[in-house]
Amino acid sequence: MTKRETDTLEAHFEQARATPPQMPAGMMDRLIADALAAQPAPAIGGWRGFWRAIGGAPALGGLITATAVGFWIGVAPPSGLPDVATQIFTGGDDYIVADATSLDTYTSDLTAFGWDLDEG
Repeated sequence: MTKRETDTLEAHFEQARATPPQMPAGMMDRLIADALAAQPAPAIGGWRGFWRAIGGAPALGGLITATAVGFWIGVAPPSGLPDVATQIFTGGDDYIVADATSLDTYTSDLTAFGWDLDEG
């Protein structure tokens, strides 16, 4: 830009600065009302907040199902699991006590120690 073009441009800027645009009456009130309406609602607390946090009725159904299955497995476990409920009610602690001979018979099946020697 030449000096003459910048002087003309600067004159227009000076004129715009001298007469800033005025906001119409009531526009600021409408703008603030719109801004307040667009803000999110405050977080819900208490039981409704907890209900929303866990996911509502579908999640509660899943929690109830998981609780029932866990209770059933605890009362009537499959054959591969120890019967913890019976041990608790009878006071038995067979699942804690183990002797060395029982450990030796099962550890050879559960570990891979010695398999490399068997292959030659």
